Amino acid sequence: MRTEPAIPAASLAAIRAPLEAETATRAEPPIMQPLNLFLDLAGEAMRARLFVVQADGREEACLRPELTIPVARQHVASGAAAGRYTYEGKAFRAMPRGGGAAHSEEFLQIGLEAYGDIGIEVEAQIVALAWRSANAGGRGDLSLRLGDAALFSAFLDGIGVSAAAGGRLRRAFGRPALTETLLDRVEAAPARESAGRLAEVLSGLSEDDAAGLLEELWSLAGIRPVGGRPAGEIVGRLIRRGAEGVSSISEDQAEQVRRYLAIDGEPTAALDAVGKLAAASGADLSPLLDGWSERLAAVAAAGAPLDRARFCAGFGRGFSYYDGFLFDVVSQALGEDRAVAGGGRYDSLLVRLGSAHPSGAVGCMVRPGRACQEAAE
Repeated sequence: MRTEPAIPAASLAAIRAPLEAETATRAEPPIMQPLNLFLDLAGEAMRARLFVVQADGREEACLRPELTIPVARQHVASGAAAGRYTYEGKAFRAMPRGGGAAHSEEFLQIGLEAYGDIGIEVEAQIVALAWRSANAGGRGDLSLRLGDAALFSAFLDGIGVSAAAGGRLRRAFGRPALTETLLDRVEAAPARESAGRLAEVLSGLSEDDAAGLLEELWSLAGIRPVGGRPAGEIVGRLIRRGAEGVSSISEDQAEQVRRYLAIDGEPTAALDAVGKLAAASGADLSPLLDGWSERLAAVAAAGAPLDRARFCAGFGRGFSYYDGFLFDVVSQALGEDRAVAGGGRYDSLLVRLGSAHPSGAVGCMVRPGRACQEAAE
């Protein structure tokens, strides 16, 4: 496992300082986390980036690939209606396919998560906090990238994309190659209908009968599923797919989605372009866009520089629990795929984790190894 370069003590202390100044409870989540939870939140494709562990007779687990979910689990388990937590600890992600020496598989992550009555002012404070911490590492090439998963979701609804097709696009948000694949399928609807027949057949059976049929097919073909996923689990996913039905979006809708995702530039101008595209498409995004006007003013007042920011309509995250505004602090030298810091809003995660007190949720994380100029990866 490749670890990141050592971080000079003085630099690490400077990067920590803004977070340590916050009034918050220190969270110490376990390194081992349930594997299925991360796969459910990020999709089966995430498995390749996880370090999976399984003891004899126990469910599969993984080394935590990030700390937001583990901290949220601890908060939900506490039963508290609100909370504010800081953390610092190692996270673990396997090197991506084609990754080089620049990718550390074991790295330090620090951050803050806040739950409760979260308004735009708190969101702005989180952005400014991450900006101060990232800048304390000595880099002079940092900028802010802003986005909004809720705005994309509202746009899909506004142009009339079906619930099933919209769900797939929402899950793919922030992964351009996957999104483009979904949009390209507009011209291949008959093939997609054929590919969905197995899901439709299985959805008409009981789960036990469907699992038995799948096992029989595997036996006849002499194959086993990659990763050892049990038939019952795979059947569950296929049945849900069959229940959704096979649906697509029109060519016109696909083109509108492409135009939306291509919007990228100075925040006010980019958001104005989103509003004009939405209006031309018959979608009313005024409430969310008005919120962004307020958010930008609050971010500037909190101390983050809007003259070094841009709004990227296609900016999303692999973890699908993010459901509102998003941000990254990026370095020109490192590139956008290796953010120095980042965060955003993820209210739906607490509900998915079974919280008895659904509330707002927002947080940020900083990678000290990337923030520190002297510890260049």
